[in-house]
Amino acid sequence: MEDVDSDNRDFETTINYRFRDPSILEQALRHSSYVNEQSDPDLKDNERLEFLGDAVLNLVIGHLLMRRYPELHEGDLSRMRSNLVNETQLAELARDIKLGPEIKLGKGEDLTNGREKNSILSDVFEALIAAVFLDSGFDRAYRFIEDTFVDLIDSSDTPSINHDAKSRLQEFSQVHLKAMPRYKVIHESGPDHDKTFQVLLTINDLSTCGTGKSKKAAEQDAAANALSVLQTDSDLPLS
Repeated sequence: MEDVDSDNRDFETTINYRFRDPSILEQALRHSSYVNEQSDPDLKDNERLEFLGDAVLNLVIGHLLMRRYPELHEGDLSRMRSNLVNETQLAELARDIKLGPEIKLGKGEDLTNGREKNSILSDVFEALIAAVFLDSGFDRAYRFIEDTFVDLIDSSDTPSINHDAKSRLQEFSQVHLKAMPRYKVIHESGPDHDKTFQVLLTINDLSTCGTGKSKKAAEQDAAANALSVLQTDSDLPLS
């Protein structure tokens, strides 16, 4: 047990949580492809933890959104939650905490760059949430999720309008412009605990800028600005 604990000390420092039972973390990091290659019939993969983590995550994000945006209706809150907890978003958060190198994968998955697959990263991220929940209870899992998502939840002053601008722009661009939006951070200002980001968005000959308290918020702002330009220049529906 001591070796398990020691192996993950750096990662626990990164996520600002120390497991009382390191074996729960080990299971959360254990992909089914790894377990299938082992001879130990008692070794468990992370799929049940993923199931539990998904439920905990949705409950906490729902409550955080209701608290942060008391004026929004159920439909807006549901869309915001879906945008926050989708596979792509969770995979990005997993990358932010350097989760990929910690995952135990089978040889085949490892050789095919499984540590960078959104599906695997998002599933392990959910399993990690369940591991914190089982190790320390709901209140601690709540704080872990809140700390991880706070910038995203606070990223827009008008979430019902702008929260899914990137998705709407991507869908429109694929169909009508035959190109994909590209985002680039062009400026950062402020101290580390209160940064403001400026992002440049380009699609073919169109370019717009956006600002936000996180990179993702700035990207959403740039996407919303691009949609406004396209709405003015086009008779095609953008919503």
